[in-house]
Amino acid sequence: MSFKIGNIEFGEQPLLLAPMEDITDKSFRYICKQYGADMLYTEFVPSEALVRNVKKSFSKLEIEEKERPVGIQIYGHNIDVMVEAARIAEEYKPDLIDINFGCPVKKIANRGAGSGMLRDLPKMYEMTRKIVNAVKIPVTVKTRLGWDSEIIVIEEVAKELQQIGIKALTIHGRTKAQLYKGTSDWTLIGKIANDPEIKIPIIGNGDIKTPENAKQHFEKYGVSGIMIGRAAIGKPWVFRQIKHYLKTGEILPEPGLSEKIKISRLHLKKSLEIKGGIRGIYEMRRHFALYFKGLPNFKEIRLRLLTSTEPEEISDILSLIEKTYK
Repeated sequence: MSFKIGNIEFGEQPLLLAPMEDITDKSFRYICKQYGADMLYTEFVPSEALVRNVKKSFSKLEIEEKERPVGIQIYGHNIDVMVEAARIAEEYKPDLIDINFGCPVKKIANRGAGSGMLRDLPKMYEMTRKIVNAVKIPVTVKTRLGWDSEIIVIEEVAKELQQIGIKALTIHGRTKAQLYKGTSDWTLIGKIANDPEIKIPIIGNGDIKTPENAKQHFEKYGVSGIMIGRAAIGKPWVFRQIKHYLKTGEILPEPGLSEKIKISRLHLKKSLEIKGGIRGIYEMRRHFALYFKGLPNFKEIRLRLLTSTEPEEISDILSLIEKTYK
């Protein structure tokens, strides 16, 4: 079933790229868009850094027209600061503002931001209400099932946030205490998605790694969309594979080496354009490591690829990989 978030129209079974720190920059978003991601999100942006005018954080707000639809995600524990950060983010003309009530990282959650807000629901609701009232574009939320197995609050949270005025809710099927361990539990996600009192889109997140389990989760849990995070790192083509499977029931093979080389070159080019020489190269290294994961006897070439600081040398190494493993 198709749905809308504000003026954004989604077709059936859309796939969204999860916001990930140090991952979903403009260059990676560009690649994921090429492979069929229906909605993109920025890295999550600290509200306090925006209000203090920290230059690096402002660069995370920059989006390009061809990325749309794209959302900016913000996080923080101070209500007034979050409201001001939402206004600042709105000036960069995203399609929506997403509030991060889900990040489980200790330095964020223990300060009461991210999933830390699951221990203070009145504050969560007040913050959300003030942000919804402060901006003119849609506000959405991403969160988890609860703080731990003793504090599972997502059903109450979903209904209250809907009442406050958010336009969609993404639920990661773990608690804060689980971090990314164990298995994501979609049971409550499905219960909320099928609750007749819930009128907003419910987007499921957690452990979607293959076309088969994406299809299974759409059919079993009745979510409006699926958000994909870690499975896209090093495999941005996962969006294409899932979409093809949902449409045809056929499994697309992994891209061949030539396509992976082409992706790597394009990703590096975009990273250099956006971030400049050395930083653009540093931030490509994790992607390079995963694009070529599994090649036999790759250790020596991999070391060269991940230590080079010259674009021309990296290009030569990519040519060597293609020649060696074709």
